[in-house]
Formats: sequence, structure tokens, C-alpha cells
Amino acid sequence: MFIKSKFISEHVTKRNESMFVPDIESNRERLTQEICGKSVCVIGGAGSIGSSFIRALLPFKPSKLVVIDLNENGLAELTRDLRSTYEMYVPEEYRAYTLNFSDPIFERIFREEKGFDIVANFSAHKHVRSEKDKWSVQALIENNDVKAKKLMDLLSVYPPKHFFCVSTDKAANPVNIMGASKRIMEDLVMAYNQKFPVTTARFANVAFSNGSLPDGWQHRIESKQPLAAPNDVKRYFVSPEESGQICMLACVLGKSGEVFFPKLGEKQMLTFSAICDDYVKAQGREKKNFATDEEAKKFAAEMPYDSNDYPVVYFKSDTTGEKPFEEFYVPGEQINLERFKSLGVIEERKTRPMSEVSAFFDKIENIFAEPNFTKEEVVKAIKDFIPNFEHEEKGKNLDQKM
Repeated sequence: MFIKSKFISEHVTKRNESMFVPDIESNRERLTQEICGKSVCVIGGAGSIGSSFIRALLPFKPSKLVVIDLNENGLAELTRDLRSTYEMYVPEEYRAYTLNFSDPIFERIFREEKGFDIVANFSAHKHVRSEKDKWSVQALIENNDVKAKKLMDLLSVYPPKHFFCVSTDKAANPVNIMGASKRIMEDLVMAYNQKFPVTTARFANVAFSNGSLPDGWQHRIESKQPLAAPNDVKRYFVSPEESGQICMLACVLGKSGEVFFPKLGEKQMLTFSAICDDYVKAQGREKKNFATDEEAKKFAAEMPYDSNDYPVVYFKSDTTGEKPFEEFYVPGEQINLERFKSLGVIEERKTRPMSEVSAFFDKIENIFAEPNFTKEEVVKAIKDFIPNFEHEEKGKNLDQKM
């Protein structure tokens, strides 16, 4: 029987226990002091990382938890999971709302609550595949940046004691618009760190997170379809549990303006094809390589359900925005690797003046206001704001692949 959590610990992270347990235990007293009895709002709480953050936070017994997410089914499952987990603490005041955090209804909730002690924002376009054409790029930037700015302005009315907004390793030396949007988000939220404490985290791929390539393999097998994976792209991985713990530690223990990242070495990077090899074996099958998608799909359609062979297609990445490997920080950022056992901290990140940030947002919104704006105009505006943004348009996106 295939057990996802067991597969992740044995073949992906290769850790039997979360790498963040020592830091949680050594800081338990402070975590309890900062969380116990406090009010918490989690935006995007039904997603992979947001829900893991909630599970990491609840053992410290906040008095109130309000969860915001557009995914109604995801919120229902989150609630069922929390209510069904043995010894899981759920505050008496627990509410889940299906709405957008930029919706006027959220503002009304926030003002009536007079804010929250802890606010964490996980709402984001997180996939490189989010970049296709000008419309998908606009939607990505609107969600990751424009709406985030409106949220920061609202939080300034009733400042939280802790604010956290999730970033990505793709924000360091970005090559895709998703990563660049997260770099912009970092600049945006850090510009508010004089008004209330702000932290963020860049971290690795979350193994089998919703919508990820490995998560899709399970759906492909259930549908008797071939598996696909790039064989030249290396990534760092953390487990779903670890993803929530990174964010909790950064949110509660970080000093305003700091960026956290997991201390993972280059030897811990894996290719998706290597993980797929192990995944097929864990399913009790033997991989059968195919050179083309059509050959693999034909074999899958005709193979018996009890076939020992399973079709896979491995390929070299040729789509816009892919990077051979990821990195957590860039030259010029002051790194502290001593404060935590499992976490590194970018302690002094250059803060952009609010005037620069606002000027960029004015520029990008003016571009979007033009009916005939182009993707190239958006890329140029981002390059003007992030000089090291190395975007290469290849004319092909991930939606054109299995």
C-alpha cells in the first residue's frame, strides 16, 4: 500500500523526523508566549502550506482562528481534518470564510474584529505555469502584488503583532514572472516594516503539494495515464509538515524585515525524474521509458490494469521560466546561519523606499489599464524595478506539456 508521507520521508526529504523539531523544542516557551491566547487570521489557509501552518500553530493554543480562502471545498476538508485529528486543539472561536482577501467583506470582518494579533498570508499564484500570456501574467501580479498592497494598507489600520507573507526560493535571482512577483512582494511588505513586524520565508518545493508535478502523478495513475518529469531540473524539497513549521518559526520568532530559509545543502537537491523512478517502484511497478508523449499515452491506453510496466516520459526542460537549480539568497544579503539549527536568516535585506515601491505599482497598474498592453511591457517594467531579473521568453509554457 502506497503511503504518501512514508514515501516523502524515505525518498524525497530522506528524513524520518521534521528538520525543524529541534528549533521548535528549543523555542517552545517563546512560541507559547507569542501564540497562546492570541487571535490569528490565516489567508489562503486551505492550501498546502497555509493548512500546514495552521496545524503547526494550533498546538500552541491561540484563542481565535479565522481562515480565509477562495477554495470552498478546501476549507471544508481543512475543517473536517482538524476536527477529526486525535488531540488536535481547535479554538472555540474558529471560523472559515470562502472569500477573496481583497473582497470588501474581508475588510468588514477585519475592521469589526479590530485586527488580529497574528496575520499570515498564503494566498498566491505559486506555479511557474501561471505565466502564459498577458492575461495570466496580469492575474498573477494582481494576486501576488497589487492585492497584497491593499492588504498591507488595511493591516496598517489595526497593526498585527506578527505578519508573515510566504515567498519562494524562486525570488532569489528570478528568471520567471512568478518568482519576480514574489521578489516584488518581498520589497512591498518590507516597506511596511516600520508600521508593524513583517517577516517572510523563501523555501524549497513542498513535496506533493496541491497542484505540484508529484501530486499529479497520483491522479495520472488513478486515470491510467503516463507520468512525465524533467530530468535536468534540480530542486530542494521539504515535507508538507515542514513547510508549515518554517512559516510558523519565521512568523513568530523572526525580527521585522527578516527572510528565513531552510538550511539545505546542494547534495540534497533532487531531479523530478529521480523521484519519479522511486515513485513508480513504490507503486509496485517498473518504469517503461518512452521518447514521446503520444507513444506513452498509447501504451497507457492499451495496457491492462495489472500491468507491471508503467509508461514514463522524461525530458529536458524547454519552457519559459524554468531554472536549472534554485537558490535561497543572493550576494549582498547578510546571512546568519548560527541563530537556528535548521534555518538560515537573511538579517539585513535592503529595504526599498515606499516611494519606489508605490511608483512601480502605479506604473504596472497603468500598463494593465491599457486595453492593448503586452506581456513584453510587463516584463520591461519588472526589469526596471528588479535589474537582475533574467527573463527569457521561449514561446512555450508548461500548459503545453503533460
